[in-house]
Amino acid sequence: MRGSGDVSGAAAARRSRLPGPDAAGAAVLAACAVWTLAAAHGRDAARPEGVLLALLAVAAGYGAGRVAGALLPAAAPAAAAVAAGLAVAAVPGGLSGGALAPPLHYGNADAALLCLGAGAACCAAWSARRPPVRVGLLLLAGVLAGLTAAVGSAAGSAAAAGTVLVSCAAARLRRRGPLLAVLALCAVLAGVGTVALARGAVPQPLRAHLVAGLSERRVALWDDALAQVRLHPLRGVGPGRFGEVSPAARADRDTAKAHSAPLQQAAEQGLPGLALLVCAFAWALWTLLRSPRPTAVALSAAAALTGLAVQACVDWVLSFAAVSAGAGLLLGLAAARPTGGEGAPGGASGGGRERPRTRAGAG
Repeated sequence: MRGSGDVSGAAAARRSRLPGPDAAGAAVLAACAVWTLAAAHGRDAARPEGVLLALLAVAAGYGAGRVAGALLPAAAPAAAAVAAGLAVAAVPGGLSGGALAPPLHYGNADAALLCLGAGAACCAAWSARRPPVRVGLLLLAGVLAGLTAAVGSAAGSAAAAGTVLVSCAAARLRRRGPLLAVLALCAVLAGVGTVALARGAVPQPLRAHLVAGLSERRVALWDDALAQVRLHPLRGVGPGRFGEVSPAARADRDTAKAHSAPLQQAAEQGLPGLALLVCAFAWALWTLLRSPRPTAVALSAAAALTGLAVQACVDWVLSFAAVSAGAGLLLGLAAARPTGGEGAPGGASGGGRERPRTRAGAG
């Protein structure tokens, strides 16, 4: 009969043969790029460059985050959070609340950037060893969450506030799997709710309240996206062509996006493109599940990325390269393995499970 050491050793050997998050991420991003080119093949009017640029931004941000997080596990996310705050607050008109406010010239995209900054500040807080520094970084996260309200984005403000609250609650958790599952469910419900609202499957009183905040034009864009999915379920209409085929988009020259990343992906690249987008989000959560960083760090990043996913379900924030790169950077920072080792000031590391203590003299 084999001992528990042999069993655990065999399980570890099986896990080591599985592809890691980095390999899985490279495969998912490569598949997204290949399918984007396949959906554009033979269509002269297709413009795959925007999607390819977003994929490149995510990959570059993730690589930079892995390097910076390994060398400076606390300072790097803190610097990223400060940079996100200064990028919005320091430019003239950044906190005006206008729809075309700088630096990204779209208030909701500015709020998405601040939400990622709040997530980075929380990651830095739980990576810091000194309690005063940790408190200061959590206050920074709260300030960034407050700035999202100043830029006039209700979804961004809710996402940033939720990120800070989840991060504070995660400090007491030992296992990250259950909360990651809840966050994944939140993103799924946001996507399903978008489809239900577009198809009129929401009770009228609730629909009237939601449409008042989202606008009839946006819901019409979602309905046009669903119509294109029914007509072109495999390859879609082609990357970058939604604005040409959508009646609601053609009626407004300033609208070329579906204001929903999942619906636009499905309309332009078919159901396989939508599946790849879901796989990309699942890869991000799996990466954080396997991250060697403390549980509070991984869950803080997961909360911010889930908030971004919810925003992306109702707006076109992922179309901004700065937001895509910021998402990749935050994921890389939370997945990096510090070169000098790291304690667990904010929860256990290595998947949120403590290693059992060995008894003295045990063989």
